[in-house]
Amino acid sequence: MIKIKYILSILIFLVSGLSAQNVELPSIILSGVPFNISASEIPDSVKKIEIKFKSELKSYIFNLENNNGIASQKFVIDESRNYIITNNLAPNDTHTISVIPGWLSIIPPLIAILLALIIRQVIVSLSLGIFSGALIYYNFNPLTALLRFADTLVLNVLIDKDHMFIIVFTLLIGGVVGLISANGGTAGLAQQITKLAKTTRSGKISSWLLGVMIFFDDYANSLIIGNTMRPITDKLKISREKLAYIVDSTAAPVASIVIISTWVGYEVGLISDGLNAIGSAQNAYDVFISSIPYGFYPIATIYFVFLTSFWELDFGPMLRFERKASIGKVVYDDEEIETNNSLNSENAKWYNGAIPIFVILFGTIISLVATGIHNLQLAGISEYSVQNIINHADSFSSLLWASFGASIVAIVMTVSQRILSLNDAIEAWQKGIQSMLVAVIILVFAWTISAITTDLKTADFIISLLSDSIDPRLLPAIVFIICAAIGFSTGTSWGTMAIVMPIVIPLTYHVGNIFGLDSESLQNVLFGVISSVLAGSVFGDHCSPIADTTILSSLASKCNHIDHVKTQLPYAILVGIFSVLFGSIPAAYDLNPFISIAILLVALTLFLKIFGKKV
Repeated sequence: MIKIKYILSILIFLVSGLSAQNVELPSIILSGVPFNISASEIPDSVKKIEIKFKSELKSYIFNLENNNGIASQKFVIDESRNYIITNNLAPNDTHTISVIPGWLSIIPPLIAILLALIIRQVIVSLSLGIFSGALIYYNFNPLTALLRFADTLVLNVLIDKDHMFIIVFTLLIGGVVGLISANGGTAGLAQQITKLAKTTRSGKISSWLLGVMIFFDDYANSLIIGNTMRPITDKLKISREKLAYIVDSTAAPVASIVIISTWVGYEVGLISDGLNAIGSAQNAYDVFISSIPYGFYPIATIYFVFLTSFWELDFGPMLRFERKASIGKVVYDDEEIETNNSLNSENAKWYNGAIPIFVILFGTIISLVATGIHNLQLAGISEYSVQNIINHADSFSSLLWASFGASIVAIVMTVSQRILSLNDAIEAWQKGIQSMLVAVIILVFAWTISAITTDLKTADFIISLLSDSIDPRLLPAIVFIICAAIGFSTGTSWGTMAIVMPIVIPLTYHVGNIFGLDSESLQNVLFGVISSVLAGSVFGDHCSPIADTTILSSLASKCNHIDHVKTQLPYAILVGIFSVLFGSIPAAYDLNPFISIAILLVALTLFLKIFGKKV
């Protein structure tokens, strides 16, 4: 009876042929780039599956060897055209697939980058990049490409559960920032710091310390520190250019590397998409945290701001402005900038800002530990190490719960103290959420262009070009320079990250494997590349006169914008070069990142000691 059933199953298989669900083919194939064909559920009697690609001018025949019911192999097709695909077991079961020139796959990110450089409008640039990718993917039918842009590409991004977690978390963080700004919490925190400002040194260090403490948002950082410290630094004869430098060089660097900020959801979202593109099951939040020690530029920038403030040493244009200010030779135009903050000092209570922030911090940590332990128990793992707990934690839920809880706490505190009515508190929370909408739109479009570049095998094409000519250990330095150039030209670190991150994670993974890096070395390079995207974007943003935080810093400090750019640029370039030489490159060659940080900070200290001059 068993033999009869077996024979019948073979006959049914041979009659019906190899069904579409048994053969896995890519949706698009790039000419000259290896692609994979796999088959499953193959009966033992079938030793070989012959796959034929046939066009009017060219035919290719590929053979898959049966290996216990599974077959998989990489192949290459050199000619670009449409092919009819058949297999020897089902000659009447045909499929059509397009083989396109490999260079077409880089058109979407290339359009996005070039347009961003030319028109300096990231949303439009990303949109046209996505549309060009859809045009290629859907056989150059513009109407179909336009419709699939909205009802397939963007929609698929939005219905992804992890993406929605990140969007909601990002909006909620914006709501908390908006509320604690309106209820005087951030102003209260600022007032506590300004009590330390008695001398020029303490005035600069107080500004720096305030920048480190207001870590949750770079915009809030720039506006609060500039407007709060300006009267104090003027009184202490500290130049506004120096204040603008302190403001600008603590805002984005701090927000980009702390574990909780308005940046985190955005960064984790981009990292998560890149990891998904290579089929990695790593926790994106864990990868982000692990990449923080490789963020050499932000870390070095924060240190260098402190060092120049503590030693009161400067060089270049900054030294000239500081010396003029110290003898009272600088006259500023004190035309008031309109502000929406009408709160009096009685409402500026530090704990109204500190408590919601602590709720986010400790709420996230507690949730990470709780979900990590719970998942370890479900998996039957008894080793509760910190690394194991973080690896198994539900980071998206933890961030969401913490930010939601902080929103409730901030509203209750604001209303219970009668600082704002319930309606006004909700309105302030809503305005905070609205301030994050542009960031969310950019993030959604970044995910979308990531998806279309994955469909078009962009990373595979780039890998095929670079795999034999580039050492993967140089990728962190190269990526840093590329992101710096894009960030400088576009004036947006977020837009730069959105364009570059989806490409470089798969590139790093595949090039590292081709070069035979062991898993630990490959992981180090991957952390370095991820942090280089973040760091290079911030560096380019710092150097750019059209960057939003650069403009906000000069406005809040009320100094000439070009003077701010001119005085900050030498410092940013110095730290950027040192970060690559003493950080990115040595760490990629397996030097412990903390040792790299130590060497980098020592190098910056020696440089300032030798070339810096007293004001």
